[in-house]
Amino acid sequence: MATPIKTTTDRPLIIEVAWEVCNQVGGIYTVIRSKAPMMVKNHGGSFCLVGPYFSKNIQAEIDVLNDTVDVFGQAAANLRKKGYDVVYAEWLVTGKPRVVLVNPLIGEKTLNVLKYLLWKNHQIQPPDGNTLIDQVIAFAYLTKLFLDELIKLKADQKIIMHFHEWMAGLPILDIKKENLTVKTVFTTHATQLGRHLAINSPLFYAHLPFFSWPDEAKKFGVLVEASIEFGCAQNCDVFTTVSEVTARECKHLLKRNPDVIVPNGLNIQRFEALHEFQNLHAIYKEKIHEFVMGHFFPSYSFSFDKTIYFFTSGRYEYKNKGFDLTLEALCHLNEQLKEEKSDLTVIMFFVTKRAYTSIKPEVLQSRAVMEEIREVCNAIQKQVGKRFFIESTQKQDQQMPDLNQFVDEYWALRYRRTIQSWKSKNLPTPVTHRLINEDQDEIVRFINRRRLINKPEDKVKIIYHPDFITSTNPLFGLDYTQFVSGCHLGIFPSYYEPWGYTPLECMDCGVPAVTSDLSGFGDYLMKHMPDHEKGGMFVVERGKRTFDWSAKQLAAFLYKFLKQTRRERITQRNNVESYSSAFDWSNLIKHYDEAYRLTEK
Repeated sequence: MATPIKTTTDRPLIIEVAWEVCNQVGGIYTVIRSKAPMMVKNHGGSFCLVGPYFSKNIQAEIDVLNDTVDVFGQAAANLRKKGYDVVYAEWLVTGKPRVVLVNPLIGEKTLNVLKYLLWKNHQIQPPDGNTLIDQVIAFAYLTKLFLDELIKLKADQKIIMHFHEWMAGLPILDIKKENLTVKTVFTTHATQLGRHLAINSPLFYAHLPFFSWPDEAKKFGVLVEASIEFGCAQNCDVFTTVSEVTARECKHLLKRNPDVIVPNGLNIQRFEALHEFQNLHAIYKEKIHEFVMGHFFPSYSFSFDKTIYFFTSGRYEYKNKGFDLTLEALCHLNEQLKEEKSDLTVIMFFVTKRAYTSIKPEVLQSRAVMEEIREVCNAIQKQVGKRFFIESTQKQDQQMPDLNQFVDEYWALRYRRTIQSWKSKNLPTPVTHRLINEDQDEIVRFINRRRLINKPEDKVKIIYHPDFITSTNPLFGLDYTQFVSGCHLGIFPSYYEPWGYTPLECMDCGVPAVTSDLSGFGDYLMKHMPDHEKGGMFVVERGKRTFDWSAKQLAAFLYKFLKQTRRERITQRNNVESYSSAFDWSNLIKHYDEAYRLTEK
């Protein structure tokens, strides 16, 4: 049983509400989870998280607490007595924050009443049959009930409710309408309209001041979501967002300038000695070598000493994530390396999530046969080693014996057959999985159109892995962080990226990365770390440049990176590791503290 944590009335209760509490959906999950240790350290028993309770599988991630352990547990218990499915627990992550999880599955009659009240009180008309919006409305209702119980128990104590995104922020509207003595903070990580407009508007940033948000929301079918978000931004006491880039977006689409910018951080792992993460890089790079050997060497081979691994990852948004710009830059780089007859090989991994049916049989088959080759070689090595030693002790002269004589005919034949069955006349497939609607996939269409299809003469090879990498992955046998650590460079030149965790995760692994000036992270680097290139972070200019200009700039940087010596790359990784501490939550939590202080005004 957890030890009771006392709350004191001289500091406020802080309740952070998010759809991603114990519920991994996207980047906000990383924000909530990684920030929790600092929130617990700074606010102790006065801090609690509230999130949705969707699946019993969550039991593996939480430790259910006694309801009497503190005021949050008591409020949760009162809701449970009224028949609601509520869990109060410790989240089993670093810091062990306390969480209240409410099940947003409620009766149809109650849901219809809530929809009516949302229309009557706030002029927001929810559609029928939209499961997500129904769950958001139910989650807001239960969160508000939890708040009501908390107010009854702690009427004399200040309460700050911090809501992340429109899926959690709906209670703000009723808190304001009922004039409750509760202070509200609302953080938007990306506006609902921004993501849609960036994909569909070629001049999104130039046209930003001229969009009519209700008209655009109707056009993209997100009027309810955008209306909730707009209402939250207008009615909260303190409005925040994660970057200056998104702040400009909020100014025009939500008609309010944020009061505070709250940059995203990580719990940066610190190494006692610099050689530690260099050793990890070497270990995980060997695992990537194994995959590359199995994938390419049946068709042709190249030197691993002259091979560099680039990668990009994230949600599949071809334009927004900069996949299009990356591919264009790789074409330029490939032609340049071929023209100068370079002895380098670049392997570019695209790691994202797409619908697929299975891993391609030829990919699995090649890896399986390679493992058989390994077993045969180990058997031959053991046999030869033993016989060589015996022969050496018996020989009178110093002439080297014929080692082929030490191999049994069985193993020699098996070796030849296995090698022969492994070799292929086909080109290594750029796509590792059987995609659903592969002919419509934009990455596939680009590499086919531009013939970047892993020909032997190509210096840049493409591996498109349409699934996130985990430790159970049959192709790599690495988790994502290990995969990142084994690569040489991360490439994330986003067109639309409110913050951008992927280059920050590279920093955490001591891996250099590329971002763009249109990402919140890239914008932050340019304004607060003018020497970021020394720290292994390169920012592609996209805000005021054409697509072709940015692609050539990216290609030039990639070429410059390839021309570094091994020692220079080691030094750069050391610099990245040193710079990463600036993005630790211990340094960035002050911005959240500022937001909470502003509620006192």
